[in-house]
Amino acid sequence: MTVSAGKRECRRDLWAVAGAVALFVSAALVGRVINRTVYGTEGILRLGWPPLTAWWLPHFGPGSLAAVVVAVLVVVHGPSTAQRLSWRMLLPAVWGAAMAWTWSLALVDGWERGVAGRLTTGLEYLRSVGAVHDLRAFLHDFTQHILVGSPRIWPAHVAGHPPGALLTFVGLDRIGLGGGAWAAAWCITVGTSFAAAVLVTVRALCGEELARRAAPFLVLAPAAVWIGVSADGYFAGVAAWAVALLALAATRRTRAPRLTALGAGLLLGWTWYLSYGLTVLVLLGAAVLLIARSARPLPYVLLGVAAWVAAFTAGGFWWPDGYTTLVERYYQGAAKVRPYGYFIWANLAAQVVSVGLAAIAGLRRAAGPLWPAVRGMRREAPAGRGALAVLVAAGLCMMLLADASGMSKAETERIWLTFAVWTLPACALLPRRTHSWWLAAQAAVALLVNHLLLTGW
Repeated sequence: MTVSAGKRECRRDLWAVAGAVALFVSAALVGRVINRTVYGTEGILRLGWPPLTAWWLPHFGPGSLAAVVVAVLVVVHGPSTAQRLSWRMLLPAVWGAAMAWTWSLALVDGWERGVAGRLTTGLEYLRSVGAVHDLRAFLHDFTQHILVGSPRIWPAHVAGHPPGALLTFVGLDRIGLGGGAWAAAWCITVGTSFAAAVLVTVRALCGEELARRAAPFLVLAPAAVWIGVSADGYFAGVAAWAVALLALAATRRTRAPRLTALGAGLLLGWTWYLSYGLTVLVLLGAAVLLIARSARPLPYVLLGVAAWVAAFTAGGFWWPDGYTTLVERYYQGAAKVRPYGYFIWANLAAQVVSVGLAAIAGLRRAAGPLWPAVRGMRREAPAGRGALAVLVAAGLCMMLLADASGMSKAETERIWLTFAVWTLPACALLPRRTHSWWLAAQAAVALLVNHLLLTGW
């Protein structure tokens, strides 16, 4: 690429970013106007600072300095370190750095408000841990406590998910790790592991060079604001490892591909009992198999999924009944007043601050190799940039499908974490000489959001 062509591409990146920023600003301004239709203290949108579930509250906290230090270290040394470390060292380094970034951001709000108290509110899972005594009775009666007006109605987040989500925190409590602090530590630890899982997937499908280039961007993801602390961060980590194992099995980059595929199925099946919306992961799984041009893992994946279906069904919970009852409960709450016409585009605007400006520019770059890669799949497996374009396109398609469903009106900066993390590898397509600048932009988005707003999660 000539110098002039390179400059032209960089200008197009900036135009794409400007468009995304304009979308977010428009969602904020239009949201304020719509919220003048009074419906409680948060307007008809039921949001304090649309399109985000947040409130304007400039503040600093014990994690502020640490977050800046982590950001500076990754911006300055991240790209070179990602190239220099051995692969075996890079994976734990990326996971560790992502944890440091996420913990620092969470502590901007302080220990109680930012960490220990996040999952103990009236909407959250920990309020219901003590209600689970007998597993079979819990599963059998779970759906009966979802609807408003039901006896002993579940809190919003318990009712809004299959029983696997609550059972996770019940399990932690039973082994002596009860309470908000341990629950938060679990969500951050598992949630930030997405960075290593996505790295494994990109290397298996697209090559090690692109994986190394993506590594610093996986660390400084603005999505860390919501990974620390929300259960959806935990869901994202589990789902990411399901996809990573599937990629390893499909590309035969493991000594035991059948066992690895079974592990992918077990994790995938578990995600479906953590969140109903994660069934759309089949799109990403299909993309992985198409890139690898292999269906060999599929029987073992299905076997792993079937194990969870059989276990939960035998216990008394029938997934389709839970989902249809949830839809009714959903429209008993804020969804009945939140306008679909606003959130169909404002949901996407919220992702601008979740995936960050670098990911927006990266997605623009991915558009170029996407069509040639898709068109050539009949002849040969896509590789390199083409494979990466297909992978991130699948992540974007999951968002669009969830958006069109109408079951994600607001809070998508948290709910869509599982999808958002798969757009981040697109940053590897940005010119290497610009990586430090784009990393600084990623860090700035997260720091501004966390210091100017008090987020709901």
